[in-house]
Amino acid sequence: MAGAGEASAQALVGSRAADVAARIDAAFDALLAEPDDARARLYQAMRHAAIGGGKRLRPLLVEATSDLFHLSRVSALRVGLAVECIHVYSLIHDDLPAMDDDDMRRGKPTVHKAFDEATAILAGDCLHDLAFEVLADEETHPDPFVRIELVKALALSSGPVGMAGGQMMDLEAEKTRFDLATVTRLQNLKTGALIAFCVDAAAIMARIPVDARTGLHGYARDIGLAFQIADDLLDVEGDAALAGKALGKDAAAGKETFVSLLGVDRAREQAHMLVEQAKAHLHGHGAEADLLRAIADYIVERDR
Repeated sequence: MAGAGEASAQALVGSRAADVAARIDAAFDALLAEPDDARARLYQAMRHAAIGGGKRLRPLLVEATSDLFHLSRVSALRVGLAVECIHVYSLIHDDLPAMDDDDMRRGKPTVHKAFDEATAILAGDCLHDLAFEVLADEETHPDPFVRIELVKALALSSGPVGMAGGQMMDLEAEKTRFDLATVTRLQNLKTGALIAFCVDAAAIMARIPVDARTGLHGYARDIGLAFQIADDLLDVEGDAALAGKALGKDAAAGKETFVSLLGVDRAREQAHMLVEQAKAHLHGHGAEADLLRAIADYIVERDR
């Protein structure tokens, strides 16, 4: 049963997440307006994947970190939209038969099931491209040097030294046994790199020097690992109907996870320790960091 503090954190995250989700959906609706030509099916597939459902945790993190520096909500939303483009593209491709071969995502058929594999590949490709189109637009930030730094940071976070590299390691995990250090590195890349970008992006927009971002980097690293441990726990103990996707697939594929290596109780303890550590990284901030603290608590208390 959640205590008063946890309930308050859940309420704060729930309220802001719902607001961010509504604005992200509206932005996707405008960005992906269906054309009256032979590309219509491609746009339908992108809309199917991008609009509705999902926690929108990454755009929420961008906005929460932007609160620290009193940044424009428009800029924060556009960077969050770019991150969500990358996240949704990765889900479309991860669900393909050549990858995880999933039938359901966010409570509805995956894109290759609702449409076809070729359309799903193109939909993912286009969402990837749209992310950088959004970041490069001066509406995102008036300073071109800030925009190019955002583009570079997102490219690094989503490519071979980030998310895609982690996905490659995840595929290799089906063929060999990984120890805890390797699983941690895998998840730091596959999940953590994009989460880290969300936090770093606000600092980039606020022109905070790299050497002054140590606390934010520590926060992002710790919540990224806590998020993945919570996911691993949900994969073992969660409700597929709430999750909106199949559960138990890692164990079926013989992959090592934080839960398989640590056990349920130690994994849960580790997740809570990481959350407390993440919040400690925000010690130099006051009430303006309350949403970031609440997100850290939410990550290990969520049921999906």
